[in-house]
Amino acid sequence: MLEKEIKRKYPNQPIAAVGAIIKEGDKVLLVKRRFEPGMGKWSIPGGLVELGERVQDAVVREVKEEVGLTVKVEKLIDVVDNIIRDEEGRVMYHYIIADYLTSPISGELKGSHEILDLKWVTKEDLKNLELTRTCKRLLMQIGFINE
Repeated sequence: MLEKEIKRKYPNQPIAAVGAIIKEGDKVLLVKRRFEPGMGKWSIPGGLVELGERVQDAVVREVKEEVGLTVKVEKLIDVVDNIIRDEEGRVMYHYIIADYLTSPISGELKGSHEILDLKWVTKEDLKNLELTRTCKRLLMQIGFINE
């Protein structure tokens, strides 16, 4: 039997996802999103939790798939409700995202088809980037930025 495709836009229920702040020294790795929500904005790597997968395993897998790095999970930063409604008030997107602080162990940095660009950035670099609201809040939570 084929697995049912997850309906991301106008879902029937919230979707479980993960995100990773990958920090190395005074830099974090950001990705420019190819798809909604947040298309064209800079954010952190991440994706959906698969059925039967532990959340921490999902974050390691998603980082490897999206940016080519193997990471060590340091700690849970936050669990975020990302609910976006359309003009009529209907829920267009609803993700519950467990966001982790991670550090790179190995791998070669290479973006997947899901992202437009990726780069290591410092605090100063962020001034010229349009970040997603969630990304900005997470960077504040770990003390990377103060705004």
